[in-house]
Amino acid sequence: MEKFTYKQFEAQFPDDETCLESIFQNRFGNLKECPSCKKATTFHKVSDRKCYSCQWCAYQIHPLADTIFHKSETSLKSWFYAIFLFSNSKNGVSGKELERTLGVTYKTAWRMAKQIRLLFIATQSKLSGDVEADETYYGGQEKFKHLADKTKGTQGRSTKTKTPIFGMVQRDGVVIAQVVANTKQSTVTPLIRKNVKIGSRLMTDEYMAYDLMKKEGYKHLRVNHGAKQYVKGVAHTNTIEGFWSQLKRSVNGTYHCVSPKYLQFYVNEFAYRYSKRNSEQPLFYPMMKLAGRPV
Repeated sequence: MEKFTYKQFEAQFPDDETCLESIFQNRFGNLKECPSCKKATTFHKVSDRKCYSCQWCAYQIHPLADTIFHKSETSLKSWFYAIFLFSNSKNGVSGKELERTLGVTYKTAWRMAKQIRLLFIATQSKLSGDVEADETYYGGQEKFKHLADKTKGTQGRSTKTKTPIFGMVQRDGVVIAQVVANTKQSTVTPLIRKNVKIGSRLMTDEYMAYDLMKKEGYKHLRVNHGAKQYVKGVAHTNTIEGFWSQLKRSVNGTYHCVSPKYLQFYVNEFAYRYSKRNSEQPLFYPMMKLAGRPV
């Protein structure tokens, strides 16, 4: 991936006026006709306001309306720089870091981070080829759980203090991860059908929730982690487990604790960043393209 440095950022976005013009061009392009008077026109920036006006009828266009910047009093350059930090970070950006870097209140920094995470949209195309599926759990430790696991054979799948996350990754491709209520067969199977093309080669572990995958039309290959089998020919789940490891290390190291209410936003952030890892374009540009659209 090509690097996008702070020096380049400063050259492209030196002030709020440049940032606003960038959003206007991103959202409306080279608008030559007024939507109101229908005349060929040029839109000019209104002094001291974040909008543009038609030269004939004074019809105004507000490029920030319904975007992540809507009704924000924070400078656009601060917003752009926050997006720059998110795009260049490997492990995420916390609200406290934004507070210190931008010189805003923690409440403002937290809201900015929350709005920026709305840009991390999951892929809409189905996975195909060699696809790995697996589940993981995020949250605190349950007291005496190790004793319950031995007596009941629960294999560490309790959701009493942890939130389940189910994920699918196409090898050398994108990852899709979803916070779920549980990892039962009735939950996992529809998600696989929705996101993985029928006929694909599906790799999973021995968890019984995947027992129907051959009947669903997939070429199902399994490894038995319980028997310490981690690779069987082409079958393994190392790719998706590598993503889980990166996700948990980053969340624990940067954010320390995330509530189940907002966990999906953080999962989307790391899934989006992982899926774009092989892109030749710096992550900042697709993020800015999404930032100029209504959310």
